[in-house]
Amino acid sequence: MAASVWISSGPSGLLHLLFLKRPSLGVDIISLNGKWQLMNSNSSVSLSAEVPGCVHTTLQRQGFISDPYYRFNDLAYRWISLDNWTYTTLFSVPTHVRGKGKAVLVFEGVDTVSTISLNGVTIGKTDNMFRRYDFEVTGLLKDEENVLQVWVMSAVTYASQRSHAHTEYRVPPDCPPPVQKGECHVNFIRKAQSSFSWDWGPSFPTLGIWKGVRLEVFNTSRVLSYTTSPKYDSEHSSWNVEVELFFDVFVASKGLVHLSIPLLQSEAEFQLSLTPGQSKKSFVLQLNQVRSGLSVSLWWPFGHGEQFLYYLTIDVNLEGGETFNVAFRTVELVQEPIPSSPGLSFYFRINGKPIFLKGSNWIPVHAFQDQVTTDMITILLRSAQKANMNALRVWGGGVYEQDIFYSLCDMYGIMIWQDFMFACALYPTEKDFIQTVREEVTQQVRRLKSHPSVVIWSGNNENEAAIATDWFNISVAARPLYVKDYVNLYVENIRDIVLQEDSTRPFLVSSPTNGVESEKEGWVAKDPYDPHYGDTHYYSYYKDCWDWTAFPRTRFASEYGFQSWPSLSTLSKVSVSSDWDFSSNFSAHRQHHEDGNQQMLKQAELHYILPNSTDPVQKYRDTIYITQVMQAQCVKIQTEFYRHSRSDIIEGKGHTMGTLYWQLNDIWQGPSWSSVEFGGKWKMLHYWATDFYAPILSAGVEDKGDLLIYGVSDSHSEKHNVKTKVRLHSWSSFNAVCSLESNVTKIKAGGSTLVFQHSISALLTQCGNCTRRSCIVAFHLSSPEGQLISPHNHIFLSSPRYAEGLQKPNITLNFFVTLHCSFPAVYVWLDVDNIPGHFDVNGFLMLSKKSTVLFGAWRPTTAEEITANLHITSLRDVY
Repeated sequence: MAASVWISSGPSGLLHLLFLKRPSLGVDIISLNGKWQLMNSNSSVSLSAEVPGCVHTTLQRQGFISDPYYRFNDLAYRWISLDNWTYTTLFSVPTHVRGKGKAVLVFEGVDTVSTISLNGVTIGKTDNMFRRYDFEVTGLLKDEENVLQVWVMSAVTYASQRSHAHTEYRVPPDCPPPVQKGECHVNFIRKAQSSFSWDWGPSFPTLGIWKGVRLEVFNTSRVLSYTTSPKYDSEHSSWNVEVELFFDVFVASKGLVHLSIPLLQSEAEFQLSLTPGQSKKSFVLQLNQVRSGLSVSLWWPFGHGEQFLYYLTIDVNLEGGETFNVAFRTVELVQEPIPSSPGLSFYFRINGKPIFLKGSNWIPVHAFQDQVTTDMITILLRSAQKANMNALRVWGGGVYEQDIFYSLCDMYGIMIWQDFMFACALYPTEKDFIQTVREEVTQQVRRLKSHPSVVIWSGNNENEAAIATDWFNISVAARPLYVKDYVNLYVENIRDIVLQEDSTRPFLVSSPTNGVESEKEGWVAKDPYDPHYGDTHYYSYYKDCWDWTAFPRTRFASEYGFQSWPSLSTLSKVSVSSDWDFSSNFSAHRQHHEDGNQQMLKQAELHYILPNSTDPVQKYRDTIYITQVMQAQCVKIQTEFYRHSRSDIIEGKGHTMGTLYWQLNDIWQGPSWSSVEFGGKWKMLHYWATDFYAPILSAGVEDKGDLLIYGVSDSHSEKHNVKTKVRLHSWSSFNAVCSLESNVTKIKAGGSTLVFQHSISALLTQCGNCTRRSCIVAFHLSSPEGQLISPHNHIFLSSPRYAEGLQKPNITLNFFVTLHCSFPAVYVWLDVDNIPGHFDVNGFLMLSKKSTVLFGAWRPTTAEEITANLHITSLRDVY
């Protein structure tokens, strides 16, 4: 593929660099990315801007504003989103290109409402940041400089105008809760819903050209997109790959399409006949498994096998072709009767095997999408995989992620639950709104369906529940109208398109939902949170999270969690020392969840003595620590409950087959439910996830006075013979007070097995010198030969706030990686401030005098730098 470079004069003397490529089908592509000129509505601001980009980023990079994330700047810079802005660029087109038959300007993404003109002629408008827009400009290109302008309207103003124009009935909610400090009527604009604010993020209703712009010129036709869909023929035990090519044809033509997968010695050639207009052509490549003697290597989720990706070459008219990754896997969402339980199951079967989904929920990585880098995405996805996650839910209030996100998930074996971008609201159903949504859904399904990591589509986040449980105080008389709109949008349009475009994956209308039961009830179930069906979202901040009996014994837990604050090193980048107090204006401003700061402290106070240092900065650092301790402990207890419930049916409930805690990542530096801070630093919760998501887990609970320990295995076939080793430790000594070992027990494959049961009172009596307050129970699973099989685990017999004998452990660091302490220590936390990387363990129980810890740095560092920045904290150190 040849490429040449053209340089033309840009506005204000800027040079505009154009890359001219000649790919297959004779299409000339001129990139219009790079330097543009940006101006506000009254011309008081005019400066050079980068495309792709957004207004906020441009203003910051040009020094016009400081970091929008700094302190209270989200309010100070509100004016940016309330103004209208114009992007302008100049470009030239070579004569031989301009003379071709058809020219199209392609905008991969405009944020959001714009009017676009070329050489003074309006060529089109945009109203959806999730769509690509193609505008024909044949005959409008000039010999010399061409002027391209994109006038971007304030999304806040547009949403307000649309809402006020909708006079027949209200479409709630009007505005977010005041604590979020956000903008109103976001449900009237097809834009990231969280950009107007959310309970974990700021209000930055961005404006800009957030994806690439290019000119495509051709004589005959161009390829708009490709999709690949591997399909398994169970009758013949064989695979084929359906390839779809979408064309924009100017002149009727004929040609050839050649498909090949070299590693499987499979190829085929097809006749191609194109007529003017946009068209779809489908071709099926049958794999030559019998003739070649090659078997297909399947794609498996992480922890269940390899993620094998084959190269598929698609060559149109024998001009070199393009290569894509293709993977072979099947996915089913199984909803069927369960013995001894009313309702239906809800689990994923991949390649015929039931898979327990272990993971979290993904929100936008940054409020300014042009600032999201491949490195940022990679760090988060690698962090997820390192925590033994095999699934993430791309939540419906953000954005459809970049291509690299899905490609990395394909490589890492991370399954994606893909929401469509509708969340926590009702939506209008005017003709133009439905039409732009239909195009959005069509484009996104075609873009993402070739990725094996995407295992399910879901229509929205919590909107079925919003109607069913009356979030918005809708009268009984008006309810049928809103149900009708709901069915119109999500069932008759979104679902209809998905089923047409992709027959290889399941589709859910909402989350949470009762699945097929919701469908039977007219798509809005009486109780979408019914644990006998579908998935559930569950939050309870004032109930004691240590009481595992209060959690819903659900089929699938797709949202649950607790807040914590990020580390001081993360917060210090956007704050000053006077902000470092839990009662400061900054702490209140950054908290966008009603009563969130008090909820954290109240939950923590149930089991821990709150920090009481007289040094205000130390108290602030310790308070951050205690919120992370609380969060990690609460989510651990809940997740372990769900994991050991996978084989249980108790009072008709159970058979839990998925846990996706809320949430993996942060959009800025502030309190949230995340396990990874903005910037990639792991909270205590994320370290703990590596253990509670381990392939083989030992999980302990107290039930009716008995200590129950379960062995949980993700393995499909291997049954493990294990011994349960239990030790009671006093808080005042490193030596175990007593030890017990169970007989050999077989853990069932892909299930949960009770491996140890013992009366706690009898255990304490048997051990002697132990009470609930003076001792802790540590346990793990080992092979009959004594080899460790599960991570070490422990259970408290009383709240640590009442622990007797728990002393300051005086932890010190020697020889870079070895910790020494005087007494047993709980929640041992190591923090190296701004040095990027993570420890191999953290937030741990230290029951020996010394422990070796490794730190994996993400950049070059030294032992001296680590030591100089290291903070060591344990529970007893904060009071």
